[in-house]
Amino acid sequence: MALALVFPGQGSQSTGMLAALAAVEPVVRHTFDEASGVLGYDLWDLVQTGPEERLSATEVTQPAMLVGGVAVLRVWRERGGPEPAFVCGHSLGEFTALVCAGALEFRAAVELVRFRGRAMQEAVPAGVGTIAAVLGLDDGVVEAVCAEAAQGAVVEAVNYNSPAQVVIAGERAAVERALAAAKARGAKRAVHLPMSVPSHSSLMRPAAVRFAERVAGVTLVAPQSRYFSVADAREHADPAEIRALLVRLIAGPVRWTDTVRALVASGATRLYECGPGKVLTGLNRRIERRPEIDCRALESPADLDGALAALGKGG
Repeated sequence: MALALVFPGQGSQSTGMLAALAAVEPVVRHTFDEASGVLGYDLWDLVQTGPEERLSATEVTQPAMLVGGVAVLRVWRERGGPEPAFVCGHSLGEFTALVCAGALEFRAAVELVRFRGRAMQEAVPAGVGTIAAVLGLDDGVVEAVCAEAAQGAVVEAVNYNSPAQVVIAGERAAVERALAAAKARGAKRAVHLPMSVPSHSSLMRPAAVRFAERVAGVTLVAPQSRYFSVADAREHADPAEIRALLVRLIAGPVRWTDTVRALVASGATRLYECGPGKVLTGLNRRIERRPEIDCRALESPADLDGALAALGKGG
């Protein structure tokens, strides 16, 4: 029964996240304290008390989600959880996956994602871009809606999250036109997301250029688990390839549906979401509906107990 640990990204953050786990597992606070020493501010206090708008700012969300994922990973290891055969992450979660796989050092990752978030925040002036989710339409219909709504501006499908759930991003007026068109086509929901930048759209190209220069100087080694990139839904082990994919992903789409299917096709039978929230677990259950594929989240003490019991570790 092969284990894949999958790591969430932006959109899974919430004020007060991981408080229940931190209350019983000191390593959670220790992990946040370690990151705070890199960042120069108290990340745990910000995550616990907000304000929500500050936590949702990309330059803060990215370190917060990385550190949250590593904190849960460390609890998992302390409780005797096995190392994963596979790792992957949703967008920002790719960095957490690489830390998990021993390909990227934790402190270096904290500094790198802070830079990434800042570069993305600065790529588009505040209020110019936005990001939204469209539920209930096929991928091709959403792509057609974006093409029709663009009218010379930018609006693109940027996250293929699960069947009939696609995230779009771009310039605000064009996104609004696309949302209206999606509703007219029968979308069940078409709503804005709590993110401050139009991530993964072509508006992020200036950020990708800046990030390429920064990541070139960061040590990256071959991962010790099988690493799948959401940039192309394929397995990669070469550090140069992984570095290029991390750059590409900033202004390119997240192919989560294809990546989950690739993991399962490669032998993963347990997809455990490692980090704050349960967003990926919901997506994974919609992508892989077979009962033999065990999709669950590792967020609370009870979650961890259940997962360890399922693996025969006794909780």
